[in-house]
Amino acid sequence: MGLQPFQNEAFLDFTQDAERQRMQHAKAVVAPQLGRRYPLIIGGEEVSTARYFVSANPAQPGQVIGEIAQASTADVDQAVAAAQAAFIPWSRIPVWDRSALLLRAGHLLRQRRRELLAWIAYEVGKSFTQGDGEVAEAIDHFEWNARLIQQWMDGKPITPLVSEFNQYRYLPLGVGVVISPWNFPSTLPLGMILSAIAAGNTVVFKPAEEASVIAHQLVRVLMDAGLPPGVVNLVSGSGSELGPRLVTHPDVRFVAFVGSREVGTAIYQQASGVTPGQRGLRRIMTEMGGKNATIIADDADLNWALDEVAVSAFGYQGQKCSATSRVIIMEKVYEEFLQGIEQRARHWSEAAGMPIENALFGPVITANALHRISAIFDRAPDWGHLRVGGHVMERPGYFVEPTVVQDVNPRSPLFQEEIFGPVLSAVCASSFDEALQLANDSDYALTGAVFSRSPARLAQARDEFYVGNLYLNRSSTGAMAGVHPFGGYRFSGTGPKVGGPDYLGFFLQAQTITEKVRF
Repeated sequence: MGLQPFQNEAFLDFTQDAERQRMQHAKAVVAPQLGRRYPLIIGGEEVSTARYFVSANPAQPGQVIGEIAQASTADVDQAVAAAQAAFIPWSRIPVWDRSALLLRAGHLLRQRRRELLAWIAYEVGKSFTQGDGEVAEAIDHFEWNARLIQQWMDGKPITPLVSEFNQYRYLPLGVGVVISPWNFPSTLPLGMILSAIAAGNTVVFKPAEEASVIAHQLVRVLMDAGLPPGVVNLVSGSGSELGPRLVTHPDVRFVAFVGSREVGTAIYQQASGVTPGQRGLRRIMTEMGGKNATIIADDADLNWALDEVAVSAFGYQGQKCSATSRVIIMEKVYEEFLQGIEQRARHWSEAAGMPIENALFGPVITANALHRISAIFDRAPDWGHLRVGGHVMERPGYFVEPTVVQDVNPRSPLFQEEIFGPVLSAVCASSFDEALQLANDSDYALTGAVFSRSPARLAQARDEFYVGNLYLNRSSTGAMAGVHPFGGYRFSGTGPKVGGPDYLGFFLQAQTITEKVRF
């Protein structure tokens, strides 16, 4: 198939009047749809259930975004059976036809891009500016996988033997489970789903409850592009109720998960077991949390570093696995950096508002998240000195202040544990070596950043800063498919890097075929 080389999708410019008018139109299209009921989608059919749960707007909790069907374990079994029935015909569709479908679906998403941004703002409290970065990456996943699968389906060259024909090729695995989080509700599920189906597998998709309406928009794009029934099945509901059956079903060949360390490690333990009727070990991919550190060297461009750290720490209210949550500052510039980050935190706080109006700073996802972060605020004086923030905002919705805690004890939970909120811990390092030691002192190893003008220090960071994605003189957030393949180590994940050249390998298995031709 002759395709143009892959190019990342361009971002929208919301400073332009024309773009703002397009977003007003998109909001007008989406607003009348708020509060609708959403069934399960199994085998291409809508399936109603006896129970429904509510997804609400975190910036305006009284506003219902949708009522979503709560699946049962029997529904899970039905979805796996539908995926199993669809697997053989889907896996035998020529790879170029699968690629063509992905390209059609990507074009549909491009057409519906602004409506999806409105849904993201309403349901998970992400501004248009923040949301557009992930929707652009979601479009990239369609384009990237449509091209990459062509390379994998050619197989790999192996050593020839004169008396034989030998072939090394890749086959799909079968039925897989994709479990996705709420914080990147389009790009994270699509990164897994599209890789799986491009490879010829079928999927049972369980989204986070908080992003269930968005999940319906994604599945509808695939269906409208012509995806055959049963290739992707949507089961929504409680992870604690559905998860164990999903990840231990004997017909499930792989599990791909993005979410918290607590849930990811539980899935890893459960899915690695063997259940009656199982005919092979499952593959398990988990991308979990981060406690990402940014090092500020004493020769850094401080203004640039301050702006980048503020975006990384407070963008989308710090609710990114890649967000900077620890900043390690060399002694010479410690106080100057703290003064600058305090000013920026106050600016972000003053810019708080409604995501649907593209406010710079919005709410955290749920009341539980707000209470958890508030409890961190209460304990912060035990672990360091509160520099700025540390309060729940007095306004409707789940708003907390951008917060900086300085002089943090490196052994405290504030420095070691993921908070998933706009809380930045600052510590002072006497040397660049000590800064690297502090940065590596973590159970996580997802992203990290270093700001320095010194080539020697940047070279040292390349060798000694142990993370899956290391950024030099730029923010630790904002990975792009194909450009910054993304994934971490330790308790941040099992290693496969989405948007990378070898990511499809997780969803494929190698086969060698030998034919004797000279007897």
